[in-house]
Amino acid sequence: MKELKRGLSYLIPVGIVLAVVIVLLLIIGADIGHVLNSFVGGLFGNRYQVGEIFVKATPLLLVGLGCAIGFNCGFVNLGAEGQLYMGAIAATAVAVNGQGLPKVLLLFLMMLAGFVAGGIWSLVPGIMKAKFGLSEVIMGLMLNYIAIHFNSLAIRTFLKDPDYPFPMSKAFPPEAQLPILLERSRLHAGIVIAIVFAVAIWIFLWKSPKGFEIRACGCNPRASHCVGINVNRNLIVSSLFSGGMAGIAGFVEVAGVQHKLMDGISSNYGYLAIMVALLGKKHPFGVIIVSILLGMLEIGGLATQRQAGIPNSITSVILGVVVVVFLLRDRFVKNKQGALNV
Repeated sequence: MKELKRGLSYLIPVGIVLAVVIVLLLIIGADIGHVLNSFVGGLFGNRYQVGEIFVKATPLLLVGLGCAIGFNCGFVNLGAEGQLYMGAIAATAVAVNGQGLPKVLLLFLMMLAGFVAGGIWSLVPGIMKAKFGLSEVIMGLMLNYIAIHFNSLAIRTFLKDPDYPFPMSKAFPPEAQLPILLERSRLHAGIVIAIVFAVAIWIFLWKSPKGFEIRACGCNPRASHCVGINVNRNLIVSSLFSGGMAGIAGFVEVAGVQHKLMDGISSNYGYLAIMVALLGKKHPFGVIIVSILLGMLEIGGLATQRQAGIPNSITSVILGVVVVVFLLRDRFVKNKQGALNV
């Protein structure tokens, strides 16, 4: 009965979102039936479009997992966008200088470099918060701009392809590219890496003593300190892993999709992943579901733009409505439960 009530509590938010979508489509004079057909056809029309759903979902999943780790410990990681860029830069440096290495070894070194670079970039606000009480939110946002502009500097100087006039790195050799999983699509092995990490993080956070400490620090840092848990150390550890996952997302993007480093490698994945982590309830399996749904929304939105002439900006509006409505739903449920417990 409890699970039934919980399921029914989602019907009202879903209904509100659908109502907003219908109103928006009516305002712009769209044919709702044509839009629906375009959206569904854009998702499942062929194997390429199906693959694109998971291509979009993969970086969202990886960065969302990193944000979820931070949120579970009380570390609000708004610097994931910059951490993704730093991971991509480090992975690219290994790729263009590691030619001749075996494929498995080179990809592992690229992923490790991405993790380390993203983790170090996240350690800065983590340490500043733990040791000096500074806001990790402001520091993370500022570090985003530094990382994005450092990426622009890198592809114009020490990582630039000398044989190409435009700012970008050398194309990755085949051994530095993630394998394609589905023929005639861009679906690559990054989705497998992301799911493996999701399972590993679930085991770590929910099945290990250290994971329990991290979640306890996020729930009640004062109580955790009183029972002997080192809150600051757990905060720093969570910031390292949070940024490291974003750095791996940067590796996956350059090794699986772009096959080179350039400007704009991220479609705001670092910011969207914050919504993924929140809507996924900071749980790895919830993050998997939400990242795939957002991937579907993105690909379906592009299809309706091409076929039905619907502005792609509506996708962003819908996403914002989804976040607001479901966060309000969570707050309402918590307040109701609190009133019942009084």
